[in-house]
Amino acid sequence: MKVDLFDFDLPQELIALRPVAPRDSARMLVVRDDAPFTDATVRDLPGLLAPGDVLVFNDTRVIPAQLEGRRGEAKIGATLHKRIDMRRWQAFVRNAKRLSEGDTIDFGAGVSAVAEARHADGSFTLAFAGEEPVEVLLERAGRMPLPPYIAGKRPTDERDRADYQTMFAQHDGAVAAPTAALHFTPGLMAALADRDVGAETLTLHVGAGTFLPVKAEDTDDHAMHAEWGTVSAETAARLNAARAAGGRLIAVGTTSLRLLESAAGEDGQVRAFAGDTAIFITPGYAFRAVDGLMTNFHLPRSTLMMLVSALMGRERMMDAYAHAIARGYRFYSYGDSSLLLP
Repeated sequence: MKVDLFDFDLPQELIALRPVAPRDSARMLVVRDDAPFTDATVRDLPGLLAPGDVLVFNDTRVIPAQLEGRRGEAKIGATLHKRIDMRRWQAFVRNAKRLSEGDTIDFGAGVSAVAEARHADGSFTLAFAGEEPVEVLLERAGRMPLPPYIAGKRPTDERDRADYQTMFAQHDGAVAAPTAALHFTPGLMAALADRDVGAETLTLHVGAGTFLPVKAEDTDDHAMHAEWGTVSAETAARLNAARAAGGRLIAVGTTSLRLLESAAGEDGQVRAFAGDTAIFITPGYAFRAVDGLMTNFHLPRSTLMMLVSALMGRERMMDAYAHAIARGYRFYSYGDSSLLLP
């Protein structure tokens, strides 16, 4: 499909630079196949779901994966993208033309890394020096990796360390937040439990590739970056049992959806999974495991805009985005939410 089919104009003032407080007071647009759009709030979620439904969250934890350093006199920026092993990460590098294989980058605070290898996409393998865990080094020298559309408008600050982390965050490794879950609070989770709506977690370490624009003119020519995820056998069994009993699996965020679909067989059964996924979901995809999606509003021409169009239909989603823009919904990572129920 042509990528420009997923383009739209977004007023810059609708890009949210901070989340609302409290988190569950964000607005939420409800999109169904056969009903008018409903303007709701995240707090309305329990009444929009049925007893027996299950929300599936991503429990990855965002690490301060953005680093600023020097190679000699040259300024080098690095955003870690994907862990290779205990001391090596693949990273997107700013000012990469000033960096060669074998160069050492000094990130300050006693943190340095060798640019070990350059990849075909221009990223580098960075090998961190010393014996301290890389996560400890990042806490000392790194910053939270805010999306470019926020970082380009204001500097990262201490508030972001809390704001850009979900209440479910447990496992270090993401360089971008699973932002749909930023809207959840303990009070909202209690209300969902009272409604007999279940909650399950899986782990997908979101990579910086999620922010990369689609440069190809046709979706067939776009290569997705791989991300590592895991679904336990116990979680898979509970999800299958809930669905067999008539409950719907509602993915909270496109990361949860992508991992569920990667773990599901053609029979719709979710299986234990541990490994990389580079699944690219575009219109025409036959969903196996997911019955709905809660997600924020996405960038034009992005793989995520293609994913929601695959779930609900391209024209339906273009109409939904036009509705959201006309009514002043806040967009992107710190913005408002949508509940998509095909």
